[in-house]
Amino acid sequence: MAEISYRAADGCALYATVVGAGPALVLLHAGGPDRRSMLPLAGRLADRSTVVLPDLRGYGRSVCRDPARHTWARYASDVVDLMDHLGLSGAVLAGAGLGSTISLRAAAACPERVRAAALIGVEDIEDDAAKEAETRYLDEFAARVAADGIEAGWEPLLDAFPPLVGVMVRDAIPRSDPASIVAAAAIGRDRSFRSVGELATIGAPVLVFPGTDPRHPTALAEEVARTLPRGRLASVPIGGTLHTAEDLADAVAPAVRAFLDSTGN
Repeated sequence: MAEISYRAADGCALYATVVGAGPALVLLHAGGPDRRSMLPLAGRLADRSTVVLPDLRGYGRSVCRDPARHTWARYASDVVDLMDHLGLSGAVLAGAGLGSTISLRAAAACPERVRAAALIGVEDIEDDAAKEAETRYLDEFAARVAADGIEAGWEPLLDAFPPLVGVMVRDAIPRSDPASIVAAAAIGRDRSFRSVGELATIGAPVLVFPGTDPRHPTALAEEVARTLPRGRLASVPIGGTLHTAEDLADAVAPAVRAFLDSTGN
């Protein structure tokens, strides 16, 4: 296991862990946790892939306290900057929640660099009214974090998520910078996609694991899998039976391995 640091195009210092050997797989954590939440899954795949686990901008050691630098375009660019730093012409992307949206944005923006993607719970793609609600939701979260700390920011929200999310979030809090977490909530003011139909331009093979909560709805995952030209829906839901990062790894690793094998990655 190796720890690396690199500079994004805007100069932000970002950090990652690299494990395993083989074709490159960049594994992106959800919003709230950090890269350590994905280490068990990386361990299940390290015998056949070089797995790169970044702390996404704003999380863990990748501190970014400027709200203006938290945009979907910047997040996707950070992934490409990581590939460039490692000398990779391309890679498979896999992500949970926030990481799944970044995977889609990178695949849309840089199709020549993204060989395939696995989405572990797809974040909602809102209409205008729902987007306004999400912005308020994240603004209120940021205000609680700024006033009372990260744990207070999350506490009213976690009951709406599978138990796994609470475990991962709480584990990452001691390694998180509160001002950076506040800044990261500004992503609520940006649009990832305006409609699911925009995903029809993504030509890479994509495996979609359905979520089971309001922020990662099952119906959306099904629609995304139908819309992506080479999309396929995994049979494993990301739901209430999963309680730890180890549970997540055990649940999704076999399907991810089979997907990588079937796509030659």
